[in-house]
Amino acid sequence: MKNILVIGFSTRNIVCSGSRAGYNMYSIDAFCDYDLQQCAKGFAKLDIGESFDASRISLADVSDLIESFDVKFDAIIPGSGFEMIGLERLPFWILGNDPRIMAEVSDKHLFSIFLKKRGIAHPETVLLDEIGALEFPLMVKPACSGGGIFNMKVNNSHDLIVLYSRLKEAGLPPGKSKIIAQEFVDGIPASVSVLSTRDRAVAIVVNEQLIGTSWLTEMPFAYCGNITPFETPYASEMKQIAENLILELGLVGSNGVDFIITEKGPIVIEVNARFQGSLDSVEMATGLNLLESHLKAFEGIIDISAEIPGVKGNGNANKYAGRCILYSDRKMVMTEAVRDMLLERNVCDVPVAGQFIGPNEPVISVLNSGNDRDEVIRGMKDSVTFIRESLNLLNPE
Repeated sequence: MKNILVIGFSTRNIVCSGSRAGYNMYSIDAFCDYDLQQCAKGFAKLDIGESFDASRISLADVSDLIESFDVKFDAIIPGSGFEMIGLERLPFWILGNDPRIMAEVSDKHLFSIFLKKRGIAHPETVLLDEIGALEFPLMVKPACSGGGIFNMKVNNSHDLIVLYSRLKEAGLPPGKSKIIAQEFVDGIPASVSVLSTRDRAVAIVVNEQLIGTSWLTEMPFAYCGNITPFETPYASEMKQIAENLILELGLVGSNGVDFIITEKGPIVIEVNARFQGSLDSVEMATGLNLLESHLKAFEGIIDISAEIPGVKGNGNANKYAGRCILYSDRKMVMTEAVRDMLLERNVCDVPVAGQFIGPNEPVISVLNSGNDRDEVIRGMKDSVTFIRESLNLLNPE
C-alpha cells in the first residue's frame, strides 16, 4: 500500500500520522491547514460554505475531487462526518466502518437504546419532544453531532423556553436537526482508545478529555483536547467495557469510547467509530503510529499487547502528552506574519494566511509532552498565552 486519501472536515492528524509512517498521503479537507499541506503529497479543499454538515456534500462532487488528483489510490479513509456519504459505492478500498453500523452508533438516541438493552450504564436519553419524562438538570444536544459546541445544559423550565428559542434562531443544518435530551451526569470526561479487528479488540490507553476548558474557550461543553494517559482507578474497567463494546458493534481499526467518570464509576457516553481527536496525544504518549495500526487492523493484525507496561499501570503509555484546542473570541483573518509567529511553538492545525476564523471557532492546536500531567498543562498554557498575544496583532475581520 502506497497512496492513501483521507476525506473529512479536518484531516490533518490522520494525514500527518500516515506521512510519518512513510505513506503518500492525500487529503480532501475543509481547511487545508498549513501543516496538513506540509505533510500531504496533494490536497483539495471542500467547499462547505458555513455548514459542517456532510449530508449537504454530494458523492458526485467528492468523486470529482478524487479524480482531480490523477492518482491511483490504494485506499480511502473517511474522516469525521464523512463515514456515511456513500464512499463504499466508489471503486476503492474504504478503511472505515460499515455505514449501517455507523448509522446506529452515530445517532445518540439509537445508541442509547442499544446500551439500555445491554444494561450498560448510560445517561437516560429521550427525544426532545419527550423531555417531560426526565428531571432537571438535563443535557440537550444534537443526536448526530460531535465537538460539543451545540450542547446546552437545561436547569429548569425557563431554561427550556430559552433553549427552544435558541434552537429556532440557530437554524441547525439537516444533519444536526434531530435533538435529544439526557439526564445531566456530573463527573470527569474521559475516553478509551481501542484498536480492533473483527475478532479482537485491544484498549490502548485511557485519555482525559478537556471539555469547556476556560483558558481555551467560552463554550462550556466544547471539546478542547486530551491529556494521555489519564490516571483513574477505573482504567481497567473502562478498557474492558470499551473492548467489549467495540467487538459487539463489529467495529474495525482505530475507534474510541467516551465516558464520564462519576462518583459511582464510569458511564458510557458515546462511541467514536473512527479516528479520534486524541490521535496526537496517544501517539506522543505511546510511541505508536495509529495510521499504521489502523491499516494493519483491517488486515486482521494487532501488533501491540495489552500487557505493554505503561505509566503507573495505565496501559501502553511511556510519558504524558497533550493536545489542546484554542478557540477564537472574535472574527479574524490569519496573516503570514502571525502564522510564522505561531509556528515558533509546538502547534498543529495551523491556519493558512488569509484563512477567515469566526467567533468560537477553533484557531489552532497546541502540543506538549512531559513527565506528568501538570508539566504538560503548564507547557500548553504557556504556549496559549503566547498565541493569544500573537493573535492580538490580527485586525478584526
